[in-house]
Amino acid sequence: MENGRIRIADIAEELGLSTATVSNVIHGKTKKISDETVKRVQELLEKRQYIPNMAGILLAQNDSKIVGVVINDHEKYEGHTLEDQFISASVNALAKEMEKADKFLMLKVTGKWSEIPKFASMWNMEGMVLIGFCEQDYKKLREQMHIPFVVYDGYMESSGNLVNIEVNHFDGGVQAGHYLKSRGHRDVLCISDNNICMDLDRFRGLKSELPRAELMVIPMEQEARTIFYREHLEEIKKYSAVFAVSDYYAMDFIQFLKSAGLSVPADMSVIGFDNVRECEKFVPPLTTIKQDYNERAALALQMLKQLKDGVCRENNVLLPVTLIERDTVYDVKLHKKSN
Repeated sequence: MENGRIRIADIAEELGLSTATVSNVIHGKTKKISDETVKRVQELLEKRQYIPNMAGILLAQNDSKIVGVVINDHEKYEGHTLEDQFISASVNALAKEMEKADKFLMLKVTGKWSEIPKFASMWNMEGMVLIGFCEQDYKKLREQMHIPFVVYDGYMESSGNLVNIEVNHFDGGVQAGHYLKSRGHRDVLCISDNNICMDLDRFRGLKSELPRAELMVIPMEQEARTIFYREHLEEIKKYSAVFAVSDYYAMDFIQFLKSAGLSVPADMSVIGFDNVRECEKFVPPLTTIKQDYNERAALALQMLKQLKDGVCRENNVLLPVTLIERDTVYDVKLHKKSN
């Protein structure tokens, strides 16, 4: 016994057993050990308040129950990746689903894809969920990692040990466009920090309903974005509504409009995307396109299990989205009727 800490050797000596037998009981390897011996060891472990090294136990097992969640530390998060509303909602949903499935969540934030295989092997993970990396990163990871992994919005043809789970970005844009059109809007601006992948799909969906819709690419960094809005305010005011590709950008844009003396929705209607928790509490409450974080998290674990069992038949999954109507869209048609 060292510094009052009970060791496996102490338990073994007291019971007259080998350290290997006690270690096997602790690690759940009891097939070749009698029930009576297992009971004796477990009772003494409890009595002596033995505290096992859980990391060592998990690493020694074939099924560690550890699922890694890796988030891309993208520059747009400005060093606050886990504070992003979409990221925090996604991780929270994954944590809840892993608790239900009796899994351990191991979280890592990194901007380097090359760190991911090392992270996975270090902790003997049974699977991984990756969020925010790009197509070439996933291709490299597929070549280097043999464990199953699921990606969120991977924008790639998936196969082998990888499943890509996306929400229907195009249909989200369609629903936003249809809703705005039904309320008399025709000149609509879409704001995004890029013009590729899911953001482009959201814009294309919007434009399929509103042919005059335009895309404005805005800076990622908040201070630069505010300056950009000020410089382009007269151009922005030509539009009656804005569809932001995320709730974060939608709420940030509304705050800018307020600082510029404009009212939402009277002067400008705004729709977001994601339906993060802050939308409902925001003033005014934000109209947005809802994606179901819990549904995607549950499906991620289901797909990991299927990949592990070798029974996965679907490597690309598309989840539905739904428009949530709140208070940031002005009904132009209703106003015209009242006049």
